[in-house]
Amino acid sequence: MIHSHHSQLSNEIWTARAAKHIALVAPFTDAFVKRRGLGLRHPVHDFLFTYYSCSPTKLKQWMPSYADALMVSSQTREEYPWLSDYWCQTKGELLTLNPERMHANMRSLAQFVADMCMNILKRPPRFRCFGLHEWAMVYKASPEAIRHNGHRLRMSPEALATFVESQTICCSHYDAYRFFTDEARPFNILNPALETRLQMEQGGCLHANMDLYKWATKLWPWVGSDFIAKAFMLALEGRELDMRASPYDLTDEGYAPICVETEEGRSQYQEAQRLYAERSIPLREELRTICEIIASI
Repeated sequence: MIHSHHSQLSNEIWTARAAKHIALVAPFTDAFVKRRGLGLRHPVHDFLFTYYSCSPTKLKQWMPSYADALMVSSQTREEYPWLSDYWCQTKGELLTLNPERMHANMRSLAQFVADMCMNILKRPPRFRCFGLHEWAMVYKASPEAIRHNGHRLRMSPEALATFVESQTICCSHYDAYRFFTDEARPFNILNPALETRLQMEQGGCLHANMDLYKWATKLWPWVGSDFIAKAFMLALEGRELDMRASPYDLTDEGYAPICVETEEGRSQYQEAQRLYAERSIPLREELRTICEIIASI
C-alpha cells in the first residue's frame, strides 16, 4: 500500500537519480578513501568526512526519502543491494522505507531541526564575523596543537596574535567556538552553548549553513539522498570559503587566500558570505518542510 505522502517513481526515474547522485559525490568520497589508504590528508575536503559523521560508503549509496515509492525489478535489487536491507520494505514491485524503523528519537530530532530551521529563517543574518573563528583556533597555540600544522600560516604567530587582539569576534556557532584556544575565548563577545543553539544560530554563519549537511545525515535515511547530496555540495562550498579566509597558506592546494586581515579581504569575505547565505535559504526551507513531515510520520 502506498501512503498519501508517497510518490511512485518508475525504475527509469529513480535509477537516473541514483546515477546522478553517485556521479556528484563519488569524486569526493573516492578521493578521501584513497588518501586515507595512503596516509595523506587534505586540509579542506577531509573535514567533510572527519567532522561530519556520514561515512563515504553511506554517502555514495543512494537512498529514497520517506516520500518515495520505487518500482523495482530483480535486476535493480541486485544493482542496489543496500535497498534490500533493514531500512526498506517491498510490497509487490514497490519499495519504500519501512515506517516501522522510524523511532521516536528520530521524530524528536526532526522536530528540533525543523524548529532550528524556522528560527534561523526568521532571524536576521549577521555578516560581520569575517571568518575569524579559524584565527581564534590557532591564537597562541603551540605549533603541535595547530590542527593543520602540516601547512604554514600566512603570518608569524606574533602578527597573527596582534591581528586577533585588534578584532571584535562575534562567533554565534557553538561547534566553532568550542575549538577556540583558551586564550582566544575571552575575545568572543557571544557565548554560544549547546543549550542555546536554537536561540543563537543565524543564517549569516558559514557553519550554520554547512551544518544543513550534518542535520540531513543525522536524519538518514528518511531525508533521502537527493537532499543529502545538495547539502553535501553546499557544505563543500562553505568549507572552501572557510579555509580560504583562514590563516593557513593553502595556495599550493589551489586555494587563493581571502586576506581578512585587510579591509579589502574583509569586504571580499563579507560578499562571499552573503551570497553563500542566500544560496542556503532554499535548502533550509526544504529541510524544514521535510523535518516537519518526518516528525509527524
